[in-house]
Amino acid sequence: MPWDVVFYKAADDSVPTDDFLDACLLAVLDAVAEAPPPRFSGGGRWEAMHGDMGGYYEVRSQGPKREQFRLFCILENAGAEELQRRGLPGPAIAVITGRRKPWMTTFGPGDYADVRAFGDDYLGTTPRRIAT
Repeated sequence: MPWDVVFYKAADDSVPTDDFLDACLLAVLDAVAEAPPPRFSGGGRWEAMHGDMGGYYEVRSQGPKREQFRLFCILENAGAEELQRRGLPGPAIAVITGRRKPWMTTFGPGDYADVRAFGDDYLGTTPRRIAT
């Protein structure tokens, strides 16, 4: 059964990914959801993160002049009752936020801390605040 894709909504009703999403990233996200995630072989476009970012997944894309685009996601794959309590219709890929960077550079600790702050806020709400 395919997973849903849901988008984190902050307390001020903003959706951090709204200004970031781009057609190529949505195509990867749709392919991951259709697979669904545990079976998706992303060829570098969908990667589990490690270390301080364990529990997050990253959608990767490249734009003009090799600019790098990243979407940071959390998988919601609990039992049906727990998903319902969280306000989700079924298993979901929660898209938390996105970032961009020049080619051959890395994100700094502050970038990852920002992602984790959004993720902690998302996970700290029941039902989840998601954009519909």
